[in-house]
Amino acid sequence: MTMPENTLLPTAKATALTPAQLRLLRGVSRSFYLSIRLLPGPLRGPIAIGYLLARATDTVADTTALPRAERQTLLAQLLAAIEKPQTATQELKAALTRFAAQQSDPHERALMLALPEGLSLLQTLSPADQTSVRWVLGHITQGQTLDVSRFGSGPQALATEAELEDYTWLVAGCVGEFWTALCARHLPGFAALPTDEMHALGRAYGMGLQRLNIVRDAGADLAQGRCYWPAQQLNALGLSPESLSQAVLEGQAHTLAQLTPLYQSYLQQIQTQLAAGLRYSCAVQSRRLRLASALPALIGARTVALLLQAGPASLTQRVKMPRREVQGLLWRLLLRGVSVQALTREFERLSAPPHPSSR
Repeated sequence: MTMPENTLLPTAKATALTPAQLRLLRGVSRSFYLSIRLLPGPLRGPIAIGYLLARATDTVADTTALPRAERQTLLAQLLAAIEKPQTATQELKAALTRFAAQQSDPHERALMLALPEGLSLLQTLSPADQTSVRWVLGHITQGQTLDVSRFGSGPQALATEAELEDYTWLVAGCVGEFWTALCARHLPGFAALPTDEMHALGRAYGMGLQRLNIVRDAGADLAQGRCYWPAQQLNALGLSPESLSQAVLEGQAHTLAQLTPLYQSYLQQIQTQLAAGLRYSCAVQSRRLRLASALPALIGARTVALLLQAGPASLTQRVKMPRREVQGLLWRLLLRGVSVQALTREFERLSAPPHPSSR
């Protein structure tokens, strides 16, 4: 099944990115690619460029095979080049080529090789949009740099819930605010709610999506020595980053079950934050922008339901909403005109416990 090409789904011609760059975007994030395709024209350029640059810095931060000092240096070089793309040096381009050669994923390798072109694209945006992109990338890169400095050899955890809250704002909550600022600039009156309230809802939405990523990817992160479950909460459950990592490695169901209270609490919090995202989306006037805004919340609601069904054993599995379900969801919403009622009904349906055979 392919996506319908109708008035809700513009072609690549209306965006600042070339077809090749859109294919690159699709390669590194199929779900976000869908959201980009749904955005009104004035928003597509700054959001797509911001995402590609953030995805590149995230790849640097996550490449644990590279020594910490080298990743910190490359992140600093990238941030300097984002601030002043015209100062990007041949040294940086050579470093990106060397770094790309170390990537096993062909899409991430292509992204790093195309990064100099992405930096040039940033300069094609309006001055106000460039400022917004640099603002959000500054915060995201700060969060990524904290990751690199916190996690070294062996399993290590964040210390407190406050650290986790700060991290989820830096790498995602600020994105909700960035998105809202762009909408307010390019689409005056884009929402039925006041802009300040949309900022607050967008912040909560982004933080919820990042917390969802943390729960969904917890097993893979532990394998890389990263534990986002705060040590303070783990200690209260008789767990540690080391014991949790060992439980994932050896499939120790009893030890994983000890995580259940924190696991369920986080998923409940995520569901509340996704509901804030749905409220954000339902307040949006444009059907195209409403769908683009709502899609992550709807996919997230289904993912939360699947994670609740799996329990902490999800740390040893890969849990995600099947692509065919995403395609069916899009068709249903398009057929119903992306109405507020349709979005609300789908959110409730996707949040319900899945049938055992649907996993």
